[in-house]
Amino acid sequence: MSSQTRRSLILGATAALAAPTVLRAQERERTMEDFGGVTGPSEARRNTSSFQRIDWRDHFDSLGLATIICDTTSRALHYWDSTGTDYRLYPTSVPMTDELTRTGYSEIVRKTVGPTWTPTANMRARDPSLPEFMPAGPGNPLGTHAMYLSWPAYLIHGTHDTRKIGRRSSSGCIGLYNEKIAELYEITPIGTQVRLI
Repeated sequence: MSSQTRRSLILGATAALAAPTVLRAQERERTMEDFGGVTGPSEARRNTSSFQRIDWRDHFDSLGLATIICDTTSRALHYWDSTGTDYRLYPTSVPMTDELTRTGYSEIVRKTVGPTWTPTANMRARDPSLPEFMPAGPGNPLGTHAMYLSWPAYLIHGTHDTRKIGRRSSSGCIGLYNEKIAELYEITPIGTQVRLI
């Protein structure tokens, strides 16, 4: 084999091995830049390609105290502060079925750090093994923070089970990574207008 052929073979093999790493780095740059620097555990990256930027004006007349739009199709929560200058995008879990999905307008009426959980009668009918009540803590499906909507039994909350983010996995609520719900909790006032689409 000539030295020219051997050199071409080695260079070709090196380029082929490096290509996936370069592509992953480019995908990470695109994801972070296109989606406002939103990051999370690596499980969520598979879903970021379905995120779509939404304009709040298509849903509300004004920003009010703050605005949240939960997009159950792209499994993302969009947040704007009252000035419209602070826009954030978070990957979420969404209801398991269309029957469990409530859409329309609501608002944040209460917020809790370390929420307790009482499954609804319908949840216990679907899964009789569920407890009647669960205190705050690592096993609680509401995670570390919860924001209650004006609709009874519907919340935006955290989750200790990060595998649920980016999936149809809830009984009606919108779930975020615990670190992301903590961030959102701090900047979201009671009275924030919410729309689930």
